[in-house]
Amino acid sequence: MSETRAERLAAILAAVPYMRFLGMTAELAGDEMTAILPFAPHLVGNVMLPALHGGVIGAFLEMTALCQLWVREPQRRQPRTIDVTIEYLRPARGQTTYARADVRKVGRRIANVHVEAWQDHRATPVAALRGHFMLSPNDGEARA
Repeated sequence: MSETRAERLAAILAAVPYMRFLGMTAELAGDEMTAILPFAPHLVGNVMLPALHGGVIGAFLEMTALCQLWVREPQRRQPRTIDVTIEYLRPARGQTTYARADVRKVGRRIANVHVEAWQDHRATPVAALRGHFMLSPNDGEARA
């Protein structure tokens, strides 16, 4: 019996220690995944605002992209990050942050993904990521 997308997503979130450290969760609505980063004091980088650490935001965006790829493109192994560019658009305040990944293109070996994170309103993102990820071959493909 094959696992559902929701079961696959839950397994991914539980398997990655850094996702557990962040407290990251995700919800599926059809084929659209929303990643959720609940606020926690250990995620703060600037205590004066307080604002989330830039590394936390970057990791959250990258993990969102990887989760979306895992759910959308079942692989024998997890996708591997080739490169990412992160745009920090405004401070991510000490509150819950959300993100959605848009898989722009999936080729035979590489996927192009765009992710946006927001807090109060999706129309005003706090950060965005553009990344390329290496996909493992499908079960039926010949291996080099």
